[in-house]
Amino acid sequence: MAVGVLGVSGGLAVGGLVLLAVLGWALQRAVDTEAFRTADAVALLAAEEVLPDPLPVAGGQVRVQVIDAAGRVRAASIDADRLVPMVSPGSLDAGVRQRLTVSGERVGLTGPVRVVAVPAGTAADPRTVLVARSLADVRHSAHVVRTILLVSFPLLVVVLAAVAWRVVGATLRPVEALRRGAEEITGRDGGGRLPVPASRDEIHRLAVTLNGMLGRLESARDRQRAFVADAAHELRSPLANIRTELEVARRLADRTDWTAVSANLLADTERLGRLVDDLLLLARLDERPPARATGPVELGALLAAVAARYPSPPVRLDAPAAPLWTEGDPDELRRILTNLVDNAVRHAHGEVVLAAGPGADGAGGDGGTSGRGQAAGGRAGRGAAGGGGAGGSGVGAYHLVTVTDDGPGIPAGDRERVFGRFTRLDDARARDDGGAGLGLAIVRELVRRAGGGIELTDAHPGRAGGPGLRVRLLLPTLPDPEKP
Repeated sequence: MAVGVLGVSGGLAVGGLVLLAVLGWALQRAVDTEAFRTADAVALLAAEEVLPDPLPVAGGQVRVQVIDAAGRVRAASIDADRLVPMVSPGSLDAGVRQRLTVSGERVGLTGPVRVVAVPAGTAADPRTVLVARSLADVRHSAHVVRTILLVSFPLLVVVLAAVAWRVVGATLRPVEALRRGAEEITGRDGGGRLPVPASRDEIHRLAVTLNGMLGRLESARDRQRAFVADAAHELRSPLANIRTELEVARRLADRTDWTAVSANLLADTERLGRLVDDLLLLARLDERPPARATGPVELGALLAAVAARYPSPPVRLDAPAAPLWTEGDPDELRRILTNLVDNAVRHAHGEVVLAAGPGADGAGGDGGTSGRGQAAGGRAGRGAAGGGGAGGSGVGAYHLVTVTDDGPGIPAGDRERVFGRFTRLDDARARDDGGAGLGLAIVRELVRRAGGGIELTDAHPGRAGGPGLRVRLLLPTLPDPEKP
């Protein structure tokens, strides 16, 4: 605020100086104009040889002389000197209108005097009309204005400073309230919010925006805490199992079935390794922005490679009639299909069908992401989660890949939460059936990176024994790179 007041003060000072300069120039110009008007009138009389004696003037602050080329005074006003010209002839240029400032003592006036010279007479008898006007009134007017400015300027600065203090204080009061509110919000009290002023101005919008940011940070912190707690719990479970197995084996000593113990320890170790791998993969996916894949992938060959890892039955491949190309990371696409097929095999009664074909134009950009269960890297139940393929524009052609099983299906109410991290449905709580609940979270992130989308539908609605589940995976199409 002090800088602003100083700036205004400087501006006022400069304005005052400009005002004084303009006022002095205008008043002096008015004096010159009036003097030239008088000189022109006298010059007209001199040209007609009808000069009166004394010369008539208006006011006591005006002196008029008519001098010849030799500097002799030929005529003068009643108060003017009749012997000595007001300006020496050597200071005048013949035949030129001039303005000069001389001392008032020379013409019998107080203070400086403005003298104008106007040529008159004839070529045979050239003369010059001199008119002197006192500048005392001009100086007095400028002095009065300068005094007024010197008196009013400090008062005006004080008033402006007081007004600025009140206005700026009232403007910054909501900002100070925001600062105090932010100071009260600590890492322990994550639910705090900043006060929102009642005025519908920029400060109000700033407070609303900051509160929205605090809400998102609080949600992210809650998710992080829940994630860390679930990860700690899931990591503790296999470690506790390993420790229990070893303690029991040590207590039984020679009666220990080391073959069974080693098998159990190996299973727990593999489970622990899958969980760590999934956690690291999710961490990398969170850090990296969604990136479109690195090369062409033929979906028929990819489906065949995934289906070959499972026995037939239950897994059956319905191969596409023609090559279907998409663009993506082959490992990420394989991970998506493997997770989905693992879930389908876990919950199917007797059959899992993999198929691929042309999809609809414009599908898959921001479609609902859905899925079920947990696959490689974790065992989970069935469910669905909203999401959608991040990175898709919602415009363009997509290939449709389906994974269909004849299991019990997924309730519609669960399809929005199964893709959450560490989310498992009740039928997947058993250690042998379910996992940590990370597989479908990985599927969602990988689908987003591929620019596609996933949705869940019932495979056989109304069928006894369960409607089954059909997972619809939409992937962007790519022209056949093998064709010219």
